[in-house]
Amino acid sequence: MWIFHGLQAQGRWDETRRQSNMLDGGAPYYNTYQCADGEFVAIGSIEPQFYALLMAKADLDAATFGDQNNQARWPEMRERLAEVFMTKTQAQWCEIMEGSDVCFAPVLNFMDAPNHPANRARDTYIDIDGIPQPAPAPRFSRTPSEVAHGAHGLGADTDDTLAAMGFEDGEIDDLQETGAIGATTINKCS
Repeated sequence: MWIFHGLQAQGRWDETRRQSNMLDGGAPYYNTYQCADGEFVAIGSIEPQFYALLMAKADLDAATFGDQNNQARWPEMRERLAEVFMTKTQAQWCEIMEGSDVCFAPVLNFMDAPNHPANRARDTYIDIDGIPQPAPAPRFSRTPSEVAHGAHGLGADTDDTLAAMGFEDGEIDDLQETGAIGATTINKCS
């Protein structure tokens, strides 16, 4: 939140109106846009050199987009960018912009994200018991993270957890019999 407090302290954040600030959907160069195929892309071309590259890659005219931080023009610029992004599919925009410094990414659903080349190259997802899921984060060079197993059934670890906490087998049985905990082992659940 530090950036928002800092911008507000500088008089550069209007908390009274949504989508009137650089990072809340107000700036046309920091937003998401729908493409011709109904999919979306996100751009975050804040710095001037990245913005200039966005203008070049999206073939934006300088008359409309030349004054990047003229907030009075942002609504017009956002509307025009929405029209521009609707001229191509998400895949076509990826072909044009990925690998450049535009600060661009396709907006992916959680089923498609594991197969995106950037996520594959970074091993962002791992496969556990046939189910793709996010890899542990953060990553440390001297202490690699690892996943010991996939998800267990409801209650499958209760006995082991209670035993590790110091409960004796008889105490665990008593807790089950009184209804304080449910049936906990796979055998008892079936």
